[in-house]
Amino acid sequence: MNIQLKNLHKRVINQSTIEFFRSGIDTPGYRLRDFIHGYVYVRWPYLYINIGKGDHWLARLYLSMREIIQKSDQEPHTYDAQLPRSAIDANTSTHTFADGYHGKVVPLESAKQLVMVNENIEIRNLEKVLPYTHARDLIMQNPDHLVALECPCRTSVKNPCLPLDVCLIVGEPFASFILDHHRQRARPITPSEAVDILSSEDQRGHVHHAFFKDAMLGRFYAICNCCSCCCGAMNAHQRGTPMLAPSGYTCTVDEVLCIGCGSCQEVCQFSAIQQENGTSIVDDQLCMGCGVCVNQCEQSALSLLRDPNRGDPLEIEHLLAMVK
Repeated sequence: MNIQLKNLHKRVINQSTIEFFRSGIDTPGYRLRDFIHGYVYVRWPYLYINIGKGDHWLARLYLSMREIIQKSDQEPHTYDAQLPRSAIDANTSTHTFADGYHGKVVPLESAKQLVMVNENIEIRNLEKVLPYTHARDLIMQNPDHLVALECPCRTSVKNPCLPLDVCLIVGEPFASFILDHHRQRARPITPSEAVDILSSEDQRGHVHHAFFKDAMLGRFYAICNCCSCCCGAMNAHQRGTPMLAPSGYTCTVDEVLCIGCGSCQEVCQFSAIQQENGTSIVDDQLCMGCGVCVNQCEQSALSLLRDPNRGDPLEIEHLLAMVK
């Protein structure tokens, strides 16, 4: 009987699910409802993202419920457009969706560092890197366990950007969970293969985002390679929901080298570059410092400069040097 129950247990619950739950137990402040939320998110990411983007009929139900909740809040809020949303939420004790599910823009070289880590890492509360009140831990267990997953955002549109398998799941317990539950859409990859994916996506003009989520143990779990035509997070950000944190850099133009060809404007996913009097002009407020335009400029007229007003970069080698 005990053997039968043990075998039944193995058939009903995947080991990766058990490890995900155990990791939740070991995470301070992680609650049962967080585990349920996280489980739903990684178990049915395509449905979850479709609902989040408003492409599924359940999205209407969600919006109706959110409207009811908002109407029940009797305390008026005054928002300052100049403040980051996270600062507003801290003052009003309001937890928005962007606080718990957000991405950090990372230039190509920083993204490569994240998939080439060869040791377990634990760096908590990166408030200078991530201006959010939730989900800002960089904890990487078995970081060499990498999975390429078909992008839920791209698969949700009729004519998506290709290829599809460009979402990189990093470390445990996430990589094993994705492989166990999405074998038709996911494959294990090596760090060098991950670097190849990042480099290819950068050449296609797509932006690298390191994603964090409260329900995903409150920490980093994936690098997505995003385009404004498919990405739900970029679409939400452009509509005013601050789901993305800038890289900590802004693009600058060498007017001597710039020939005003407009190639940088064409690849900018954030519409931050315009042409004026035969040269490129960068809007510092719109620029997220992704560096895609820099890598596309054949004249080497563009470069990234550190901008203290845009937060600290997510550069794993620098962060490790600080904590050691």
